[in-house]
Amino acid sequence: MSAATLSPALTGTAERTTAARGAPQPQTCAVRLIDRRTGQTHRVNGSPLLIFTKSPGEAAEDLLAGRDRALWEARIEPIGGAS
Repeated sequence: MSAATLSPALTGTAERTTAARGAPQPQTCAVRLIDRRTGQTHRVNGSPLLIFTKSPGEAAEDLLAGRDRALWEARIEPIGGAS
């Protein structure tokens, strides 16, 4: 069974098991919500909305949930060297 078909509760367990075997960890990324009209990072109380994660696809989907994708985009930027 692939990780894509596991339930969210089981996915974390599978990832921890793989990590315990010494498999390479996913690279940490910064995910930003960008307003396409201005090209600027969305801000909350003056601070840029930025998420650091090893699951950038999931973070991007969470940021875009309920938003008009013609107006918003999520940018994923790798941080540091590849692991």
